[in-house]
Amino acid sequence: MDLEDLHLTLRTLQPSDYPQLKVLMDKVYDDIGGAWPKKTITRLISDFPDGQLALVDADKLIGVALSVMVDYDVFSDPHRYQDLIGTTEIIPNKADGDAIYGLDVLIDPEYRGHRLGRRLYEARKELCRSRNLQAILAGGRIPGYHLHADELKPSEYIEAVDRKEIHDPILSFQLSNDFQVKRLLRRYLPEDKKSMGYATLLEWNNILYEAQESLLQINRTQVRVGAVQWQMRRFASVEAVLEQVEYYVDALSDYGSDFAVFPELFNAPLMGLRDQTDDVEAIRFLSSFTERFRTEMLRMAVSYNINIIAGSMVEEGEDGRLYNVAYLLRRDGSEERQAKLHITPQERRDWIIQGGDELQVFDTDAGRVGILICYDVEFPELGRLLADQDMDLLFVPFWTDTKNGYLRVRHCAHARAIENECYVVLCGSVGNVPSIENLGIQYAQSAVFSPSDFQFPHDAVLNETTPNTEMIFFSDLDYSRLKLVRNEGSVTNLKDRRNDLFSLKWKKKAKTKKK
Repeated sequence: MDLEDLHLTLRTLQPSDYPQLKVLMDKVYDDIGGAWPKKTITRLISDFPDGQLALVDADKLIGVALSVMVDYDVFSDPHRYQDLIGTTEIIPNKADGDAIYGLDVLIDPEYRGHRLGRRLYEARKELCRSRNLQAILAGGRIPGYHLHADELKPSEYIEAVDRKEIHDPILSFQLSNDFQVKRLLRRYLPEDKKSMGYATLLEWNNILYEAQESLLQINRTQVRVGAVQWQMRRFASVEAVLEQVEYYVDALSDYGSDFAVFPELFNAPLMGLRDQTDDVEAIRFLSSFTERFRTEMLRMAVSYNINIIAGSMVEEGEDGRLYNVAYLLRRDGSEERQAKLHITPQERRDWIIQGGDELQVFDTDAGRVGILICYDVEFPELGRLLADQDMDLLFVPFWTDTKNGYLRVRHCAHARAIENECYVVLCGSVGNVPSIENLGIQYAQSAVFSPSDFQFPHDAVLNETTPNTEMIFFSDLDYSRLKLVRNEGSVTNLKDRRNDLFSLKWKKKAKTKKK
């Protein structure tokens, strides 16, 4: 699998997918009979279309989750697989049931290791919530049990897996997705030799019991952003920086964040790996690591199911010039770039950095976003051009050395949120590395800003960090509030512009990138 070409889509399974589904199930379930017959799948899709989920890479089916509706009281008690599927190979779906029963979740072995199965589980949970159902039930095989059957009873084996003393390829994964073992099922699937006929009755409880929008809905209104106020420090290697990056990506993902945001030039300490007598050669040396960082962080976006705003890094263009570029690395495996347009005097003088010439709005599964790197946010025209393309969320990765420099960026970013009626995430770096040229001091207090109206905090600050302290922080954003303030706010900045008196024009064709 080449992550460069990966493009993931989560959708419902279609009858036309069956040829690929059969190949996939035969590959994964070669030890218990292979694929369901076509009539079984066709009936599942007909009876419960939303419960049959497909994960595709471009046109290739790489993952599936199959489900039916059942009565909780019936299938939360001991049962066998045959009680569920009957003898006709037509699995009954109880349309008025109050629980979902998970039949199968499988991922193509070539695509494993990137937490793709978790996406199917999360989509199934969201379906349960949106239908206000009581729980998700599943009979879970324990295929690792045959290796320990001589020394452990089935219940002891399950307890050992729960304590993470033993890894079971199915049960360990289900436990990591918040399922609880309710009871041991005997003779659940007698032909399952690896599980020796045993299974676990697993349950995930829906504690909300209120309708919510499905994960599969394209236009989400509730998203969570997470960001890293990054400590600049000496690193002994590229691997050490990437290890620190992955630690934070993992943490932000664990908190259910849709975005992980890093600051401008966060990997700049790597300039300390070589002689720094020549500033231009030092920054060009830094650019040699950019491709690796981009590739590795794209892998993290896919593996941890989170969109990453990869701060910014120095990129050598095809023309041999150096650019300060931010990357949007989507969790579906696609990516975008936004170069810094306005270059500070220090960047021009010491590093010979060039400004880019494109301004873009990007579609993501968590809203339409724009990126302005540090100094760019001090030019209000850019924010307004992005707002004209229906931007919901603006990311501002920055790097400032003094408080007055920081306040320029902060006040301008705050103004962009108010005047363009959008959210703005400001993310910077802290710490002192005096042994590395141009990294002597940092000043930052990262923050999330909102428009200023009754639907938002009185100071239009949703969250902010402790100044000059390494930490992560989060904010939950509600896009429906943006729609309200844009149409019915105390003031409506975008609607009230005097277009009869003035206009704003981009001399180069502005681009709007979509998934």
